[in-house]
Amino acid sequence: MEILSYILSLLGMASMITASLIKGEKMKKTLTSLESEYSTIRVGRANPKVLDRITVDYYGVPTPIQQIASVSVPEGRVLQIQPWDTSTLKLIEKAILASDIGITPSNDGAVIRLVFPELTEERRKDLVKEVKKKGEDAKVAIRNIRRDGNDAFKKLAKEEVSEDEIKELTDKLQKITDQFIKDIDAAVDTKSKEIMTV
Repeated sequence: MEILSYILSLLGMASMITASLIKGEKMKKTLTSLESEYSTIRVGRANPKVLDRITVDYYGVPTPIQQIASVSVPEGRVLQIQPWDTSTLKLIEKAILASDIGITPSNDGAVIRLVFPELTEERRKDLVKEVKKKGEDAKVAIRNIRRDGNDAFKKLAKEEVSEDEIKELTDKLQKITDQFIKDIDAAVDTKSKEIMTV
């Protein structure tokens, strides 16, 4: 970290970007984004996170369902949505039908229930392929961040920074990249096992 402090003092703003690369902040955001995408993939069990991306047009304002209703899981495969204002039942039902979750809501006048069907073996395999594709996309994003970092280090080499220091920074960035790739692989494996568990 001494080298990083030295570079920061020499180069000011350009090295701030370099420092964020060394800390892996952009890579953390990529991993967090992947995990949030995985949380919205339905796996045959009721999960309130599948509603996170659905918004209801509530008095002209796109509003998340969780802000206008109570969402609960009364049974393993049933998601229950109880709006605080019953006049929003139709709006919530319309938003769910328009979404891409693939479940038809049942409205009994007081609550909306989403019954998650058991996934077939074929559908599970398709979901695993989707999970792996998203994992590969995240790895590509991590590698692009590494490439941008290496480019920034090459620009630093033109300044008053020695090649040894640049090599050390490049090595640190590679270690951080390798760790995030392992984390992504672990996330893919965990979600794939969760999907394939009947």
